[in-house]
Amino acid sequence: MKNLFGFIFLFFFLTGSSSAQRKYRPELLFREDWKEIPAEIPLSQKHVNNPSLRVQLYGAGQDSIKKSHHNKPADDPYYIWSGLCTGNWMVTLKHKTKNIDLSGFAKIRWRTKQFGFRNLHITLKLANGTWLISDLFDSASKDWRIKEFNIQDIVWHKLDAERIVETGVAKDADISNVEEIGFTDLMPGGKSAACSRIDWIEVYAKPVTR
Repeated sequence: MKNLFGFIFLFFFLTGSSSAQRKYRPELLFREDWKEIPAEIPLSQKHVNNPSLRVQLYGAGQDSIKKSHHNKPADDPYYIWSGLCTGNWMVTLKHKTKNIDLSGFAKIRWRTKQFGFRNLHITLKLANGTWLISDLFDSASKDWRIKEFNIQDIVWHKLDAERIVETGVAKDADISNVEEIGFTDLMPGGKSAACSRIDWIEVYAKPVTR
C-alpha cells in the first residue's frame, strides 16, 4: 500500500512540475519559413509563408533584399539574402493581431549562414516606437547553423531604424510589449563572399493584446 501511495505522489509531483514548467516557459508564438516560390528581388509580402505575419523592410538597402533559392544543392532552402544590398538594411516581422512579450524565458531561434564580417543581430520595435538591437549575434559559418538566443542574456542597444545603425546602450529596456521582431547585420551586401542568409526564424514568447 505504501508503494502505491508513493507511486501516486510521484506521479502527481512529476505531472505538476511539468505543468508548472510549461507555464513559465512560453510556447512557440510564430515561425516563418518563407514561401517555396522562385527567387525574386526585393523581398515582399507574397514571400511570407505564415498568414499571421507581415514583413517590413527598412534602410537604404531594402530594395535589394533578395528572397533567394538555388536548385543545386538539392537541399538549398528558400532564404533571405543581403548580398546585393547597396546600403544598410533590416527585415522585420509583425503579427497581424498580437504584440509580443519577450520578458522572462522568451527565446528566439533561427537558421542562418553568414559570410565575411557579417554578424546578424536581432532587432525590435517596441509598441511605443522605440527601436532596439541585440548585442548578441550570429557570426560567420561554413554551413547553415541553428542558433538559439536566450532573451534574458541580451544587452539591448538603441537602433536608428532609418540609417540602420546602433547608437548606444538602451538602459532599462522594457521588452514586454514588442510590435516587430527582425534582423540586420548593420552593413551593405558584399555579394556571396560577404553577406547574411536567413532560412527560418522562431519566436517563443507570450502574446500581448494589441
